[in-house]
Amino acid sequence: MNIKQQLYNQCQDRLNQRLEVIKHKISDVQNALQSETKSTAGDKHETGRAMLQLEREKAGNQMAQLQKQIELLHKINPELVTKKVALGSVVKTSEANYFIAVSVGEIKIKGKGYFGISAATPIGQLLLSKQVGDTIQFRSQHFTIIEIL
Repeated sequence: MNIKQQLYNQCQDRLNQRLEVIKHKISDVQNALQSETKSTAGDKHETGRAMLQLEREKAGNQMAQLQKQIELLHKINPELVTKKVALGSVVKTSEANYFIAVSVGEIKIKGKGYFGISAATPIGQLLLSKQVGDTIQFRSQHFTIIEIL
C-alpha cells in the first residue's frame, strides 16, 4: 500500500472516531433531555433544558462540519499523482511533510511524521499550486518542496 493510501486511511479512521464521539455526545444529550422532561418543573428545570438544547445544537454543528470533512476526503483519489500541489497531495519539504486533505494533526507512517492539513489552512493555501523546488515562507520559516506524491 502506498504512503498516500495509508495517510488517506488514517484520515478516514480519525474522522470516523470523531464522528462516533459526536454521535455519543448527541445521544447523551438526548437522553438527558428526556430525563429532564420527567424532572420537576420550575426555573431550574427550564435552565437545564435550555443548556441541554444548546449542547445538542453545538454537537449538531460539529456533526455538520465533520460531514463536510468526510465528503471532502472522499473527493480525494489516493492513486492520483500531480506535478503541482493539490487536494490529496503528499508534500515533502525541507522542514515537514504534509498531506493536503483534512485537518487531523500529525500522522506517523513507518516512523515518519506527516501533518494532515486542510487546503484552507494558511500553510495549505501557501502550498497549493506549488511545484518541486519552490520555496515557501510561512511565518519566519523558509522551506523548499522536495517531493510531491
